[in-house]
Amino acid sequence: MAALPAPLAAEPVRPHVFDVVPLGVEGGIEEGATTAWFIAPRGGGAGLTCDAGTLVPGIRAAIDKGGFPAGTKASTVLHERIRAYLVTHPHLDHVAGLVMASPDDVAKPIFALPEVNAALAQDYFNWSAWPNMADRGKPPFLRRYGYRDLTPGVPAVRVEGTGMTVSAYPLSHGGALSTAFLIEAKGDALLCMGDTGPDAVEKSSRLGALWQAIAPLVRQRRLRAIIVETSYPNARRDEDLFGHLTPRWLNAELERLAKEVGDRSLMNGLPIVIGHIKPSIDGSDEAARTIAGELNDQPSAGVKYIIGQQGRRLGF
Repeated sequence: MAALPAPLAAEPVRPHVFDVVPLGVEGGIEEGATTAWFIAPRGGGAGLTCDAGTLVPGIRAAIDKGGFPAGTKASTVLHERIRAYLVTHPHLDHVAGLVMASPDDVAKPIFALPEVNAALAQDYFNWSAWPNMADRGKPPFLRRYGYRDLTPGVPAVRVEGTGMTVSAYPLSHGGALSTAFLIEAKGDALLCMGDTGPDAVEKSSRLGALWQAIAPLVRQRRLRAIIVETSYPNARRDEDLFGHLTPRWLNAELERLAKEVGDRSLMNGLPIVIGHIKPSIDGSDEAARTIAGELNDQPSAGVKYIIGQQGRRLGF
C-alpha cells in the first residue's frame, strides 16, 4: 500500500535501531499465522517475541520470505534467537504457538502482567490442557519456562541476552486485561500493543494513560514505531467490536496521542504497524484492503501506516 506523503521538511534518515519480523499477523482463523512479532536490536541476532500465537510455522515463513537470513534453521531461531516471550494476554490466538512449541523449546522467561501469567498457569500449562512446562501452577514443574511478572508503571526490566528492556502498560480488551509493552534499546523505544478497544467504547482510561506515558518519547523522537491491531473495517458496529479497533477508532486514538505530544509535526512519519486484521474464512483479502484504504483516507497526525506481512522484515 502507498505510504502517506512525507513531511515538507524531511528530517535526515536515522539508522534503524530495531529489526521486526512478523511471525504472524492475523486476528484468527489462520492457525499458522496468528499474532507474533519477533523484535531484536538491529543486527543483534538475539531478541524476543511480542506474543506467540504462531512460532515454528511463522519462523519457517520468515526464512522463506527473507525475514531471517537465507540458510537459517527454524530450530536456531526458536532456540537461540528468541530469548524471551512477552505475552499481552492469554487468548489462544496470542499463545498457541508458545504452548505447542514448548516441548521442543529451550529454557527462557515469559514476561507478562501477573494476571496473564496466572491464566497461562491455570488454563494451559496445567497437566490437563498441556503438561506444565513452567515453574508455577500445578506440580510437577518441568521448568522449561519461568514466569516473570511485570508491574505496570515500574521502571523497565532487562531482558537478558537481548540488549533490550521492557515495561508493561495495561489495556482494556472487551472486559479482559491486555497489555502494551514498551521495548527499549540503545536509547530508543518501540511500542508493541496487544488487543485493545478504544477508551470510549471500553469505558476505560487505559489508552489515555498509555498515550501520556509515551508522549515524552515522541517529543524526544525516541519512539521508533507502534505495533497495533486494527481488527475490523469501519463498517463494524461499536457494540460488535469485542475489544478491538477499526481505522476510525485508531485514528481517533492517535489524535489523542498527538494532543498529548503537543507539537503535531513530531508525529509526522511515525510508523504505525498494523496487525490482527480478522481474515476471511474463504481466504479473501478484502478486509485487509478495506482497512488499508480507510486508514489512509483519513490519516491521523501524519503518521505512516504499514500493514504487517508475515515473514517480511521491517526496520525502525
